[in-house]
Amino acid sequence: MVKLSDIRAALADVEREQHDALTLRLVEALREQGYAGRLNGAKVAEICGGSLSPVQLAFRCLALAACYAVTPISNFKVGAVAIGRSGAFYFGANQEFNHSAIQQTIHAEQSAITHAWEAGEAGLTDLVVNTTPCGHCRQFINELNTADSIRIHLPHSQNNLLHQYLPDAFGPKNLNIRETLFDPRQHFFSERSGDRLVDTAIEAAQQSYAPYSRTLSAVALQRGDKIFCGRYAENAAFNPSMLPLQSALNYMRLSGLGYAGVDRLVMAERKASLSHRAMTEMLAQSLFGLERIEYVLL
Repeated sequence: MVKLSDIRAALADVEREQHDALTLRLVEALREQGYAGRLNGAKVAEICGGSLSPVQLAFRCLALAACYAVTPISNFKVGAVAIGRSGAFYFGANQEFNHSAIQQTIHAEQSAITHAWEAGEAGLTDLVVNTTPCGHCRQFINELNTADSIRIHLPHSQNNLLHQYLPDAFGPKNLNIRETLFDPRQHFFSERSGDRLVDTAIEAAQQSYAPYSRTLSAVALQRGDKIFCGRYAENAAFNPSMLPLQSALNYMRLSGLGYAGVDRLVMAERKASLSHRAMTEMLAQSLFGLERIEYVLL
C-alpha cells in the first residue's frame, strides 16, 4: 500500500545524495507544509532570491517531484513541475496501479497539470520535466488554454513550444471548442443531499471539463476528516483524458499522503454518451477494498 512514509524516505534519499544547501532548503519547505508537493509564488520568489530563475529552480525540484511517483510496474520514476500564471510550482509524478488496467496510469505531466487545475490555477506558463514527454502527454498538454504559449523545458533542451513536439496537432480548435482546460467554467446542478461528501462531489462535477462527450463527472474521497476531490478532464483525442478518481488520487498523493485510509468514495455524474462508473469501481476495489462506490446520477 502506498504510504506517506514512501515520500519521506524518497526525499531523505535525495537529501543524502545531493546534500547541497538548496536541496536541503527545498526539502525543509516541503516538510513544513506536511509534504504537500507545491510551492506558492511567494515561496518560489523567496527561494530564487534573484540568483535563480523560476525555471532553473524548477529543474532543481525535479528529483523531489519524482519522490511522489508510484511505479510498481515500470520502476521508472518521472518528475514534473508545472509553473502557474501565479508563479506557483505544482509537482507531478507518474502513478501506476497494480491489479488494474494499464490505461488507469497517471503520467507525470498529467499529474502536474491536473494538480494545478484542481488547486485553482488559472493557466500554466511553463512545464519542466526530467524526460521527454510521450505522445500521450503532448496531446494532453494540447488541451490547455495556454497550449500555444506554454514553454516546455527538458534537461537537454529548454524553451520549447508545444508545436515543436506536436507538429500539425489535432485539438480543441479542430472540433470548434473555444473554452479549453483551465478556462473558467461552471455547470449548474440543483441536486443537494445534505451529506457533505455527496454535495462536495456534486459541486466538483459542476467544474469538470467534458466538451466532447458532455459527461460531467467527479469523485470525492473521504479520508478521516479530510475530503479530496477529482474532476474529469477530457481530451480531443479521448484516450489521454484524465478520469476523476485518478485526479483525486493524484491530488491526495501530491498533498503528501498515501492511498490508504479512504473510508468512502462518492461519484457524481451526469451521463451522456459514456460513464466512468465501471472504471472507478474497478480501481476503488483494487486500492481500497471498497465493494461498492456511492453513485449519484445527476
